[in-house]
Amino acid sequence: MTRPFDELDEVSYLIVAAPILSFEELGLNLGTHWLLRGIDLHIGARDRLALIGRNGAGKTTLFRLLMGQIEADEGRRTIVPGTRVVWLRQDPDMSGHDTLMDWALSGEDAPEQHEVEAIAEQLGSDLGASAATASGGERRRAAISRALAQNPVLLLLDEPTNHLDLTAIEWLEDWLSRYKGAFIVISHDRTFLKRLTKSTLWLDRGRLRRKDIGFGGYDAWTEKVYEEEAKAAERLDAKLKIEMHWLHRGVTARRKRNQGRLEKLSEMRAQRAAMLGIQDIAKLDLEADEVKTKTVIDAKDLSKSYDGRTIIRDFTLRIQRGDRIGIVGANGAGKTTLLKMLTGELPPDSGRVRLAPTLNGVVIDQQRTLLEPNKRVRDILCEGGEWIEIRGNRRRIEGYLKDFLFDPQIGDVKIGTLSGGEQSRLLLAREFARESNLLVLDEPTNDLDMETLDLLQEVIADYEGTVLLVSHDRDFLDRTVTLTLGLDGSGSVDIVAGGYADWEKKRRPVKRKTAKKKPSGGKAPASQATAKPAKLSYKDQRDLDRLPGEIDTIDAEIAAAEEALSDPDLYRSDPDRFHALTEQIDAARTLREAHEERWLEVAEMAEALNRSN
Repeated sequence: MTRPFDELDEVSYLIVAAPILSFEELGLNLGTHWLLRGIDLHIGARDRLALIGRNGAGKTTLFRLLMGQIEADEGRRTIVPGTRVVWLRQDPDMSGHDTLMDWALSGEDAPEQHEVEAIAEQLGSDLGASAATASGGERRRAAISRALAQNPVLLLLDEPTNHLDLTAIEWLEDWLSRYKGAFIVISHDRTFLKRLTKSTLWLDRGRLRRKDIGFGGYDAWTEKVYEEEAKAAERLDAKLKIEMHWLHRGVTARRKRNQGRLEKLSEMRAQRAAMLGIQDIAKLDLEADEVKTKTVIDAKDLSKSYDGRTIIRDFTLRIQRGDRIGIVGANGAGKTTLLKMLTGELPPDSGRVRLAPTLNGVVIDQQRTLLEPNKRVRDILCEGGEWIEIRGNRRRIEGYLKDFLFDPQIGDVKIGTLSGGEQSRLLLAREFARESNLLVLDEPTNDLDMETLDLLQEVIADYEGTVLLVSHDRDFLDRTVTLTLGLDGSGSVDIVAGGYADWEKKRRPVKRKTAKKKPSGGKAPASQATAKPAKLSYKDQRDLDRLPGEIDTIDAEIAAAEEALSDPDLYRSDPDRFHALTEQIDAARTLREAHEERWLEVAEMAEALNRSN
């Protein structure tokens, strides 16, 4: 019988600490080619691993191998006896079950009902709902409740944040941060990965690389690998032999271009903040001709209620040409209601919405069911032809497919043979080609890999019209939108210049230490009491000057320790050094985080003083 993880005694924990599951020289042949080959993977008892790879690279197949559901053609799988491995699938099959609870308690490995109920209650999930008619969010909460209640030693998470609202995502992050076991996560949610992972597995062209850095260092690491491969190919005076090498070169270039776009986005946010005013209230100069001519959606005092509950109350905003608007909030807070009122699809109970007469919108809501499986890619994009109209410009279909990270030769491939992520990408390619000046995107990031998310960010940044975006992807919002509309479920809507992080800062303000009161021996003059310091204190200025250098030193120490940990034989040859290096890295990261927070604090103080002087 498998022992629950939190019942393992100290001796047992030391035995399973490194590793609990291993693959050596793993290979899997699909008949026509090797999907995976020569893979070594060792999973420790406390590993927090991000598994990254483009769609079709074999990430889900690797999970099946880890579960023991399929046999490898080469190599050896070793697992410590009693290790319970649980897989949170992206879309589990719930057919044949009346309710979500019936499904959660099914199977030989079913958890205890009271444990499922306890987690479901924290997630706000009703497991009495019908399994057949449950929404994507309800199904995902049920799957999480079942997986966590099984008390796994190793947890495999396949896109765990899909269909979850921000509250549920934050709850899951908190649970995983306290979790005593190991986990491997596949996710497109960069914020989720950055907050939780400490090591990264990169599955690329059948090869699995491991780097003991969190996902925050993934981009720099992969770009370095690509640069080294390119240099090696040049030294050999041969063509770079990388499958779809144009994709990888494009990824690196795209990331660099997006850095410039982020700087432009920052400028746009500053301009929008000035228009909103000091208190972030949407009050614009109604007489300003420039503002009036740029307005595409003018919403005034909008209110909407359902069954006596106020969803939106007294909402006013003028949306300008070129705005990128992000709409965030918990499920049921009213995001879709607000979106439909702004686009004129749903009338408000009170107030009014005026749309510019020339407004021509395109809605992208990831409804892949609209794509007929028997049609070819070229049938979807250009009605079977060779050329496609891209907002008035004519291009060959091969070039356009390449822009959206497809093999240029897939024009005659049937839609039904594409993966879910590829179908989502094809839908994006079709809709972005249409002539429009308003894009409405409803959860566009589901089923997309990292490269496609970079591409989507680029396309939105270059779009000349206005964008309305509903998403729970915090990093994507931070990289894309100029205004965030935050709904808390009470009917009020926060209007914040910036992305998700700016809205989060507003709703969860940083607590400042209050100054100690002076003894009541006398009062300072009023002018002196209200005067602001003209410069930083000696300690603040010293921290502002010294901390960047100390952070760089800590980064170098972490890099050196991570380099030592990258030795795959370190687990066996020197376990004491392995654990010492792991503890050293954790301590260094904690210190770096404290230094970064302190530096940000004094930098903000310095910036405020510069503005006031």
